[in-house]
Amino acid sequence: MAYLDDAGRARVGAAVTEAESATSGEIVTVLADASDGYTDVALLWAVGAAFTAMSVFAALPQPFLDLWDRLIGGWGHEWTTGELASMVIGLGLVKFLAVLLVQQWQPLKFALIPGPTKTIRVHNQAVRQFKVGAERRTTGRTGVLIYLSMREHRAEIVADESIAAKVSAEVWGEAMGDMLALIRKGQVAEGLAVGIRDVGFVLAEHFPRGAEDVNELPDRLIEV
Repeated sequence: MAYLDDAGRARVGAAVTEAESATSGEIVTVLADASDGYTDVALLWAVGAAFTAMSVFAALPQPFLDLWDRLIGGWGHEWTTGELASMVIGLGLVKFLAVLLVQQWQPLKFALIPGPTKTIRVHNQAVRQFKVGAERRTTGRTGVLIYLSMREHRAEIVADESIAAKVSAEVWGEAMGDMLALIRKGQVAEGLAVGIRDVGFVLAEHFPRGAEDVNELPDRLIEV
């Protein structure tokens, strides 16, 4: 899914170029649709629903059996142990498949993912993107990654070791707050541009641009 048009992408790239004009730091921006497929979480929900249905049947079988008798129009049936076991397994399988199926609707799937799970996986993916796109790829190890994951509604700022040694993680809180305030309003390009601006201010304070500094990392937005 594309969250930005060409004008939005150009605005983000221009914001990076402007922010880097006053610092030797290098800013990389990554916009992700999602940070993980969460297949394991979907499977856990389906397994949990299946076992719940099977447990309810095991504890209160008669209403289910009465309903089945009414559906098939019978006079009642003496259920054997094998038939009961088959019905329990069948019920569990139907429930499992049904819950998996409804989670194909992405808004529901992501609504069912626990918040801490989203936070951990967004952070892990941001670190992976940083290692690929920014870590130790600049002369002074002054790369910063701004990572935004749309479906999880989360963002991360990850800095190279030279920056992390001088700037605590809390300092990035203002940039994060300004950025997310606009993104929550649907202004993704504007939010990223503001976050880039704030990160640039911090970098300029600690890593001012030298006369021989060159642009070592691309300014364009990376979309994954």
